[in-house]
Amino acid sequence: NSDALIVTFSTIPALLEATPALVTRGRFLDCDCRLGLVDQPFFVSIRAGRIVELTATPVLMRSWRFSYRATPAAWHAYWQPMPKAGWHDLLALTKRGEAIVEGELHPFMTHLQYFKDLLALPRLQASKAAA
Repeated sequence: NSDALIVTFSTIPALLEATPALVTRGRFLDCDCRLGLVDQPFFVSIRAGRIVELTATPVLMRSWRFSYRATPAAWHAYWQPMPKAGWHDLLALTKRGEAIVEGELHPFMTHLQYFKDLLALPRLQASKAAA
């Protein structure tokens, strides 16, 4: 359900702070973007690899450089401890038509591994909970 996904997204900044190697990987990344559900994205401000703002409520006229949004089914599948083929990767989700990438793709593609690892952090939590 979408409410559970929203709660999961809201945990990502704390999960990131608990993963210093990922913060270090993103140390050259400063951008404002939209991440989340197709119909309810979060506005995310990243500075030096840290999420300094994550806002769920829409803000009119807020600028962002790129957006990565996916369906609830995509996020549920992506965050499984061992996602199925085609549901395991951000770009695979776009190829399936389950996710949309738009805007200026340069910061997303330049820091693709950072975003893949960032958005997979809830998967690692699910794996630990299942163990």
